[in-house]
Amino acid sequence: MPKPQPTLFDAVRARLPLFDGLPDGVIERLAAGGYGRGLLTASVRARLRKAGFADQAMLALASPAELMAVRKIGPLRVEAIRDHLLGELARLVAGARADHDREATDRRRLERLRALPGARFGRAGETCADLAARRCDALRAELEIPAADFDRLVDALARALRPEQPPLPAVEDETARAAQATRTRAELLRERDREWDEAAPDTRPIR
Repeated sequence: MPKPQPTLFDAVRARLPLFDGLPDGVIERLAAGGYGRGLLTASVRARLRKAGFADQAMLALASPAELMAVRKIGPLRVEAIRDHLLGELARLVAGARADHDREATDRRRLERLRALPGARFGRAGETCADLAARRCDALRAELEIPAADFDRLVDALARALRPEQPPLPAVEDETARAAQATRTRAELLRERDREWDEAAPDTRPIR
């Protein structure tokens, strides 16, 4: 069976956060949980941290494209991260699975696109949701635009859909205290990861 061709909405979604519209206080609670229990392997967690994704809050506010820029993070691992975070959200917020799974998130974004006239992109009589349903290759050929201009179209729609992100927890103003807090937090996270890895079932084959 041939692989489905990506639509404009697929391209736009890759530049949007994994989650939006999260309730107040959830970002702070996700940050306090580090990476949570059982998220990926120690080596992948280390790569994420090196790339600047220090905790679950930063992962939830990241886009798939930003995550896949990290070595060995592909579409399947992005989905694993999303599923993990959705489980954490369900633990923190009643009804989170129904409100923030991929289908619900996509529905909200498509509703916002339906409110945007396609005329701003030369598509009079259509909405941006109609535009987003088109396959990327067919739309680019129809519009007769180069790849750079198509990329700008994707970026413009992503900016129109990107919600105002809640602030991450404040960082200490004083350099010395901030550095000490960072070291302490990193040590705590490493210790928590070690404990959870040791507590995980042994999946190695029996010889």
